[in-house]
Amino acid sequence: MPAQPHYVRNDALPTIRRNYLGNLMFGRQFANGDVLYQPQFSDVFRWKVLTKNPQAEEKKRDTWAPAVQPCAAVLRQCPDDTLLWLGHATFWLRMGGRTLLFDPLLFDLPLLKRRHALPCAPSDLTGIDYLLLSHGHRDHLDEKSLKLLARQNPQAQVLGPLRVEPLLRGVTRPLPVQEAGWWQQYDLGPAAPLEIYYLPARHWHRRGIGDLNTVLWGSFLIREVVTGRTLYFAGDSAEGPHFYEIEEQFGPLDVVLMPIGAYKPAFMMRLSHMNPHEAAKATNQLRAGHLVPMHHGTYDLSDEPASEPLQTLEQIAAEGWLSAQLHAPAVGQPLSLTDMD
Repeated sequence: MPAQPHYVRNDALPTIRRNYLGNLMFGRQFANGDVLYQPQFSDVFRWKVLTKNPQAEEKKRDTWAPAVQPCAAVLRQCPDDTLLWLGHATFWLRMGGRTLLFDPLLFDLPLLKRRHALPCAPSDLTGIDYLLLSHGHRDHLDEKSLKLLARQNPQAQVLGPLRVEPLLRGVTRPLPVQEAGWWQQYDLGPAAPLEIYYLPARHWHRRGIGDLNTVLWGSFLIREVVTGRTLYFAGDSAEGPHFYEIEEQFGPLDVVLMPIGAYKPAFMMRLSHMNPHEAAKATNQLRAGHLVPMHHGTYDLSDEPASEPLQTLEQIAAEGWLSAQLHAPAVGQPLSLTDMD
């Protein structure tokens, strides 16, 4: 008998989208909108065993990695309105007098080494107010990184998706964990200088056997109360109508952090990630002023050559198909949000 559908959200938090019932679940599994994402072992077998990567030789020759600029001094100075890419989907952000760290991944992964160095020592990441976790995949929710950060930042709060707290027990203890569903606003306390919203993405969850889609996935929008400046972190996502919906809810966005890598082969990746053309399309749908790409160059996760995602995106921008201004910083290079006004 099929699992009965039902809707869930955090009733302690406001839901900002009119008439939104909450996230749809079928039994223990979250849906992507109104459908389940069911990854197939046959696709993995086809990718790893039956299919030869047509770019295998090109990929082998492509040794490109993002340049790295040491940023320990910037972290010590903690300048406001500053964004640092630390590689993959990890960003340090100082905005509204608060320090945020997105999807912290500071070390090698099992069987996957970083292709470039971290631009600071992990011990430099202190003074963090909010740890933002978009979803539970191991290249975004890394236990080793979170344990270290929890020890170094006892004042921090963890903001994440519905049902993530059980994953964090014993990892970020005793940090407070606040869970949100799509279209919900986190409670940052009275007179907070920032508003932080958890928003949709098209992705999925799994860390082991038997936990498929049991933790939600999503994206974040940060809005500074005084200036109205917005920054959107897309997390991991495939194409979907949610980008139009986010623009409809918030209007044109100022800065978007958008994934551009891990998209080949398409039959394996297209329901989880975006290629550079899709990322540019999503950025245009958000009517963003500035685009900072991520999720490329740090780990070898897929079949495309390392340099291809950024080169393709730069070509798209050069040909006039990207409405936002493209910023492709070195890892650790500070970007000024004020300069993006």
